[in-house]
Amino acid sequence: MKEKSIGLVSQNLAFNMNSVATTTLFTVPTGKEFTPFAICVSKISATLATFTATFGQSGAKTDFLPTQTLSNITTVGASVWLQPVPNATPAREQVTYTAGEAFVIDVTALDNATCDVSVFGFLNDA
Repeated sequence: MKEKSIGLVSQNLAFNMNSVATTTLFTVPTGKEFTPFAICVSKISATLATFTATFGQSGAKTDFLPTQTLSNITTVGASVWLQPVPNATPAREQVTYTAGEAFVIDVTALDNATCDVSVFGFLNDA
């Protein structure tokens, strides 16, 4: 991955949306810092009625994105972009993770489906 630019840092293919669990999406490598930018949930395999999840550091699972509700997804194969509101008032601080920290998805309500979860962000020297 090219550093000091927004890029794809990890992809979890065929992610199981039918399990209430915490899954590590990316662990920050030694000597690096990671600032997440957005999550793309794509190739959703079924209509979603109840799915919710949070994204963040393994100890604070909501510090990047609090509860994200995808219950309005009705098209098989659809994709959605999830990211903090960039122009929120007041402005929201951006989280940066240090070496060894895990960036996770925490599924809090499930649906019988799979999807691809792609994490985008900045990876810089610590």
